[in-house]
Amino acid sequence: MIWHRYGGDDPSEQGPLLVLLHGLGGTAELWRGVEALLPAAWPGQWVAVDLPGHGRSDPAPSYSFEAQAGLVGSVLPDDRELVLVGHSMGGMVALALAGRRPGVQRVIGFSIKTYWPAEHVEGMRGQSLKPARVFATREEAVERYLMASGLRGLADPADPAHSAGVRATTDGWRIAQDMGTFDFGVPDMPALLAGVSCPVTLGRGSEDVMVRAANYAGLGAEVVTWAGLGHNPHVEDPAAVVALL
Repeated sequence: MIWHRYGGDDPSEQGPLLVLLHGLGGTAELWRGVEALLPAAWPGQWVAVDLPGHGRSDPAPSYSFEAQAGLVGSVLPDDRELVLVGHSMGGMVALALAGRRPGVQRVIGFSIKTYWPAEHVEGMRGQSLKPARVFATREEAVERYLMASGLRGLADPADPAHSAGVRATTDGWRIAQDMGTFDFGVPDMPALLAGVSCPVTLGRGSEDVMVRAANYAGLGAEVVTWAGLGHNPHVEDPAAVVALL
């Protein structure tokens, strides 16, 4: 089961469906700021998705970008053209989905980490083998969720939307994210881009320490840089992301 939430105009309306894909550790709730601006900026319908093994979606046997793209694609209508917007890992999933789906008109991917030496990949794989930590209180689990999603210091821990990122257990509270999601294989951005036939726009915040300008050089895609923003532009300044639409 892949949890998803629709917004915007009636599905009978013509035009592409906007698909919002969050990054590793997040949930669809991280698009709330963007969604609040979409009625004035997007003429049709949109859908925000909890990626496999995140939030309210079920765990999956594989978290490769191709496997995730297949699961996300299974809940999208076959007869709609799509515009895919993905943050970080969600951007990789968006590219994988565009490579297998002819109805994708454009991909906007931002804050996508493209530099993956072997030790980084092995570190993520090792993380996937560790059990999720169980906390005594929901508040502690929310703090861990905010850290896992890169939102510590950006989001109010008291926001009820964070409930999507945590889960009660028999012993306490933990993040809802399946730890297996850290094992997504070896990211290969050039290969993913080579499989896409639609236009691709890549975005990055100028202060994002994980994505330098040089990382996007030579990939053959349009690049947009947001001055003063970090790794989560859709949370820091939703209007900057919406402006690309």
